[in-house]
Amino acid sequence: MEILLNKLVDEVWFKTSRSGGKGGQNVNKVSTKVELLFSIINSMHLTEEQKFKLRLKYKNRIDSEGYLRIVSQEDRSQYKNKINALAKFKEMILEGLKVKKKRIKTSVPKSVKTGRVKIKKSLSEKKLLRRDKSFLDDN
Repeated sequence: MEILLNKLVDEVWFKTSRSGGKGGQNVNKVSTKVELLFSIINSMHLTEEQKFKLRLKYKNRIDSEGYLRIVSQEDRSQYKNKINALAKFKEMILEGLKVKKKRIKTSVPKSVKTGRVKIKKSLSEKKLLRRDKSFLDDN
């Protein structure tokens, strides 16, 4: 999987712009905001099944041009933001290609069933003791 990620990183390209937030005059001069762009459809290293899985999983993060966009602007350094964006990208690809385990249906154990019945009986007895017994005295 690590080999695939390294090949996919070669297909990624970055767009930089000025980022808002703290930084003083640095904000007005340096383009620190990093936008990572990756075209899932045009990737040469993904199979059709993998492309379908990723497009389905991240359909809300893919723009009209078909690019998966990841934005990083936490740091005041463009280099650190690129590293953060790449880390997010790798994490998203791993998460998107993860194979879900099929759930194995199991039955409820007998001890759980008997325990539930026992609790219900004890609550029922407790409530019987709380009842007003005056209606029995009238007869």
